[in-house]
Order: sequence, then C-alpha cells, then structure tokens
Amino acid sequence: MNLQTGKFYWLTTFNDAPSYPVLEEDIECDVLIIGGGSSGAQCAYSLMERGLDVVVVEKGKAGYGSTSVNTSLIQYSGDKSFVQLINTFGEEQAVRHLKLCEKAIDDIEKACSSIDLDCEFVRRDSLYYSSYKEDVPELEKEYEALQKHGFKVQYWNEEKIGKYYPFKKHSAIYTENDAELNPYKFTIGLLEKSKNNGVRIYEQTEVNGKKLEKDQATFYTKNGFSIKARHVIIAAGYETLEFRKEKNAVLISSYAAVTNRVEDLSSWYKRTLIWETARPYIYMRTTADDRIIIGGLDEDTAISEERDAKLLHKKDKLMKELNKLFPDLNVYPEYYLSSFYGGTHDGLPIIGQYEDFPNCYFVMAYGDNGTVYNMVFANILRDVITKGSHPAFNLYVQNRPVLGNQ
Repeated sequence: MNLQTGKFYWLTTFNDAPSYPVLEEDIECDVLIIGGGSSGAQCAYSLMERGLDVVVVEKGKAGYGSTSVNTSLIQYSGDKSFVQLINTFGEEQAVRHLKLCEKAIDDIEKACSSIDLDCEFVRRDSLYYSSYKEDVPELEKEYEALQKHGFKVQYWNEEKIGKYYPFKKHSAIYTENDAELNPYKFTIGLLEKSKNNGVRIYEQTEVNGKKLEKDQATFYTKNGFSIKARHVIIAAGYETLEFRKEKNAVLISSYAAVTNRVEDLSSWYKRTLIWETARPYIYMRTTADDRIIIGGLDEDTAISEERDAKLLHKKDKLMKELNKLFPDLNVYPEYYLSSFYGGTHDGLPIIGQYEDFPNCYFVMAYGDNGTVYNMVFANILRDVITKGSHPAFNLYVQNRPVLGNQ
C-alpha cells in the first residue's frame, strides 16, 4: 500500500535513529506484535513489564509508515463531535470514551518522561472555532455537553477571539491541556525502552503467511521463518486492513505542509492547537523548532494516484489558509505531503476480534486522534492479555452496539 508521498519533516529531526535486525530464525513468544509504528510501539511499551515474552516485527523501517507523517495534535475531542457520539452510542459510552482519551494523554506524557529521548511533548491548549455563522448553535451544544461532564473548556465569543488572535471567528471552544509531540521520536523512544526491557524487535521482516489454531498462532515471514505466539496484536496502521477487511473502517486522503522556521510566533496565542468546525477541516500547530504544521483538505479517495495528483494544489491552498489566519507571518512550505487517513463510519476507533483470527487483536486506531487512541488500546489489550478482560473492551470491539441497533 502506497501510504504517503512527498517531502517528510519528522524523519529529518532524528538522523541517528537506531536500526533493528532482520529476523533470521524460527522463534516463539507470548505476544507477537505486527507493526513497528505508533500502534505497535505503544502496545510493546504497555506490555514490556508484565513478564511476557514480546516480539515486534516491522516489514520496513520502524516508524517509517504513517507514523512518519502523523501531525500529532494530541487531543481528546475528535472529528465526530461529542454530541454526535452521544447521539450514536449514548451519553454514558460517549463520556467514557472521552475520559479514556483524556487519561491517555496523561499516559503519553508519563511515557515521554520515562524514555531517554526528547519526544518534544508539550502541553498545549486548543482553539476549535466555528467556520461559519451557521455552525455557532452546534458549537454551543458541544460546549455545554463538554462542560456538563467536567472537561476543561471555555466558550469564546468573537470579541475574545479577536483579542488574542490576529483573526476573528464567530465563536470557539477553548480547551485546556491538550498536547503536541514528535511522533517519530516518540515511537523510536518507546521501542528502545521496550527493547531495554526484553522486547525483541525486528525490522525488514514482512509477514506473508499464517496458520491459526485454537491455542496458538503461527505467522510466516517473507524470508521463510516462523513466529509462534499465544497472542497476536496486528498493529500495522492502515495496512491492518490488508490482513482483514473491516466494514466500519474507511480510508480517505489528507494533506499537510510544514513551513520554514518562524522567527516570531508571538501573534499565535500560547501556540495553541487550532482547528475548525468545517468538514473537511483545516488544523494547525507549531513545532519544537518553531515551524508551523498545517493540514487537512481531505479528499474522499483511497486511490494513491488520485491523491498524489492533487498534492501541489493542496499545498498551495493550505498555505493560503494559513496566511488568512496569520497574515503577519512570512512562511513558505519546506515540507509537504499527501497521505492516506483512516476513519470509521460511526466515529470510534476499532479493536477487531474475529472468529477467523483466533487469539488475534486488530488495532485500528483510526480517526484524527490516532496517537491517543493507540494509548487507549495499548492499555486495554495489556489487561485483556494479562488479566483476561478490560471494562472498556466492548466499547471499541468492531461489533459494538449503537443506539437504535441494540
């Protein structure tokens, strides 16, 4: 699968990243994790101190898949609004999801502080503004629902937005204590911490066959070796869908640009994460070396040639949108890319558990908060594997009930 095309930024921020060996023998383990990106790394980190023999295999270079183009706005609110989730799953389940995501941000922060690599984790507030005047009533409902359940949000009117930013919008929800990080450094840092705690990691090791039995799974590598495991976590990002299709998952295309370094970002209040109510939406953040990442303008296509043909046009349009909001900044795109972006029809990420894949768990942390969802899932699967269950597992399993269909 051609996951992304363009000139990538994150890989340039860590030139001395470690490499891992190719698997060149038959092995056995308790847990096999297929995928060495954000999903696999967080699962390995979560399991590393549970007394299990854990193996991670990556078909390419660790962190070089979708992780390398993840823009990493670390938030608990997502593409489907809180109100929409309530309408789909009920208030109790929607609240539970957002609280798990909120806790996952804390867990990500703790993980960053525990590893020997600066992952550029910084707490940031978020500004979620109404793109059009017609969006204001729905934004007000969203704010009221979030405030009701104790989330740290404020409602800003046009005057207050104009006071703190060089642009005016009709209204906005201002959320405290979201975050940003460097997803590539985070992934490599987790893998290194896991390796130092006994997890075996192999790169350039592609899985291309399997034999699934009641109490054991055997996966075969492209170069002719086998891996036997009691449990398997398939955490291959969007390529997880190549192992097994999932009707609730959808792939579309997205675009992003990373600017030159900006000398003066003082007009950007608290360097907040910024996004909007329009769908598809524009989002933006700053980086540790004072660049701006702006992304969005999603297209409803899963054909890489169609996606990439629009890259230059989308790059220019993203920069125009940035200049509208911050006309004082002298910026141009140094890096830009097109990539596949995964979502779900009902708005929640998925843990797939299927009868034809016994002892296997499919991590589909699809949505605009993939890094956060990965931490939620890593915690859930750790308990499912070591304790037999987790109270939130059924919230994310692929056949979860929705209102009116229970």
